[in-house]
Amino acid sequence: MRHGHRILRLLLAASLAVGGFVFAQQGPKKETGDTVARPRVKSTPDGPAAIPPKAEQPKIPSKLKKAAEAAEEAVGPTFTSDSLNVNVDVAVLDNRGRFIPGIPPGNFRILEDGVPQKLNGFATGESPMTIAMVIEFSARYQQYWSWGWQETLQACYGFLETLQPEDSVAVVAFDLRPEILSDFSTNRQDTYEAMARLRIPGFSESNIFDTLVDVADRMSAIEGRKAIFYIGSGIDTFSRLTYDETRRKLQTAGVPIYALGTLQALREWYDSRNAMGGIARLEFLQADNQLRTFARETGGQAWFPRFFGEYPGIFGQLSQALRNTYTLAYSPTNTLRDGKFRKIKVDLVNPQTGEALRITDEKGKNIKYQIIAKNGYQAPREVE
Repeated sequence: MRHGHRILRLLLAASLAVGGFVFAQQGPKKETGDTVARPRVKSTPDGPAAIPPKAEQPKIPSKLKKAAEAAEEAVGPTFTSDSLNVNVDVAVLDNRGRFIPGIPPGNFRILEDGVPQKLNGFATGESPMTIAMVIEFSARYQQYWSWGWQETLQACYGFLETLQPEDSVAVVAFDLRPEILSDFSTNRQDTYEAMARLRIPGFSESNIFDTLVDVADRMSAIEGRKAIFYIGSGIDTFSRLTYDETRRKLQTAGVPIYALGTLQALREWYDSRNAMGGIARLEFLQADNQLRTFARETGGQAWFPRFFGEYPGIFGQLSQALRNTYTLAYSPTNTLRDGKFRKIKVDLVNPQTGEALRITDEKGKNIKYQIIAKNGYQAPREVE
């Protein structure tokens, strides 16, 4: 144990000596160039091929298109319908984060703005994951060979090792702005080539609000099980969107966010030595709360590990929550197209008594469980 603590202290000291750890607000660095490493130059029979300027490079043909971009590519007539069907993905987990299977549809109760709704669709079972890894990669906390850089890459590569062959993943890194490093793909070579570009960050800003909204907006039209897996400190430095605007837009997009908050061990190390100022401590606490809120309100989860040994359990919970879900569907009794936010609440009940459902293990003992689902959606407007 002492040896392990000594190694941790040496790693912390090395990260501080090489990369530094900045708690004060910084502006963008003045270096020019991309915010992540550019792809390697590929050789041709006539010699190395030149990489065109960034503005001239073709865009990645991606599912991560904004709604306006997708509409421009639509071919043929479009149709609208007066009917509205709301889909809600629900995960029921025990106190160890394990999925609880076999719950009949009659035990689910959905309330919209406090009004019970009638289910018209129910499905369950395992399904492949479609997930966008959104990675904070700024010069503020991910300096080359710093503790934050190592922890970020450890989390990213650790998660990728848990994926199944049929899972589809995209990689998006951000500092001042998000950059799609690889599109959704089941080809892990594409993913690892994208990860290889995470070496030297370009700017010291981390605009998480703008980035999460941009990615969620691009993913909103993707069918099937989908999610955002965010890895970073959770601190926003320079976003155009405010915190409240971000919350509303993420709820509207309907893409669950699963967040892994980094720098927990380093923060404790500084805090134990009274080396962290009050403003920095408050900033990190606010960042943790923001990640919890984004996760809770979109139907995801948030974790804040202090040790690398916690990662396998976290990735296992993430896999359980994404692959094993109950998909509920209903047509709202409120048919107004007023664009207002409708609150959703999912309960497990005994249909005979209306009381909370009691779930027991093989020994007849009560199991404490939690229900994870989005907390609402934005009603459409007449013009839509």
